Amino acid sequence: MTTETTTRTDAPAVGSYKLDTSHSDLRIIARHLMVSKVTGTFGELSGTIEIAEDPAESTVEVVAKAASVETGTADRDAHLRSPDFLDAEAFPEITFKSTSIDRSGSDWKLTGDLTIRGITNPATFDLSYGGSAVDPYGNQKAALTATGQIDREAWGLTWNVPLEGGGVLVSKQFKVEFDIQAVLQA
Repeated sequence: MTTETTTRTDAPAVGSYKLDTSHSDLRIIARHLMVSKVTGTFGELSGTIEIAEDPAESTVEVVAKAASVETGTADRDAHLRSPDFLDAEAFPEITFKSTSIDRSGSDWKLTGDLTIRGITNPATFDLSYGGSAVDPYGNQKAALTATGQIDREAWGLTWNVPLEGGGVLVSKQFKVEFDIQAVLQA
């Protein structure tokens, strides 16, 4: 693919991109005890982005290693990796593959197939383009953010504990945030 010579302000330059794994994050945020938030970050990510001339025809693929989830608490991390949640041994990868990118004014929606624990369901995220820059080593980079919510039970993540005063230990809804920096491939 060729790259554009003019600067685009609504989308990255046309071309093939690879995730810059040292500058990209995938986070899940859940309510704990229904009052506070716990964030889990996946430390091992890979993926590609194909930016088309028409940005709506672009594609995104991201893979996260399920065993790489970290919350800052070893016991909780082990529980998240266990069959109660991600079952990382049986299902080592979480994948997202886009099926459409839609634009309404300045708002973008990224929809795709999200696979967790071998279960694939559609998921839609708000998508924003943070801009592009050339790093000190001459690499063209683009920043994209996708945020949304999923009902974790749709992916078989049903473990929970009811609370004495009502509610549950872990929220059914998880906020999902992708902060991606991608490198244009030559």
